[in-house]
Amino acid sequence: MTVLLSQDRVQDEEDERRQIERIEDLFDRRDPWTLTLTGPHGECVNVPDSLQQLVRQLVRVLARGEAVSIVPVHKELTTQQAADLLNVSRQYLVRLLDEEKLPYHRVGTHRRIKLGDVMRHKCHRDRERRRSHDDLTRMSQELSLYE
Repeated sequence: MTVLLSQDRVQDEEDERRQIERIEDLFDRRDPWTLTLTGPHGECVNVPDSLQQLVRQLVRVLARGEAVSIVPVHKELTTQQAADLLNVSRQYLVRLLDEEKLPYHRVGTHRRIKLGDVMRHKCHRDRERRRSHDDLTRMSQELSLYE
């Protein structure tokens, strides 16, 4: 499998899929795993916990047959890219920028938004949606609307 550190997406080949699923099964066991890299001359290095967590997440996504992109959080997005990531219209995103709900800066006449800021906004929005959904569910139960 080739991993590209660019805008290109990475997807596993079908023949590698079984290996990835096997790795996922190993990660799913209760026994803790420590990843170790072995160099060409037999030198071994334990992979730090933060990188192990990233590898586990990558394996889960690839095991489902989904594509993966690795993008630095400081990468700047166009308004259309940010809108696509948030699954909203570009006009709605521009309104969020105008209302200062998302930080941005201008490059000439164009607005640019950092990926990290978009992801923070998405996480906050998703948390608020879950909280509202839970509140509605609780109120419906209290009013005996579920039977």
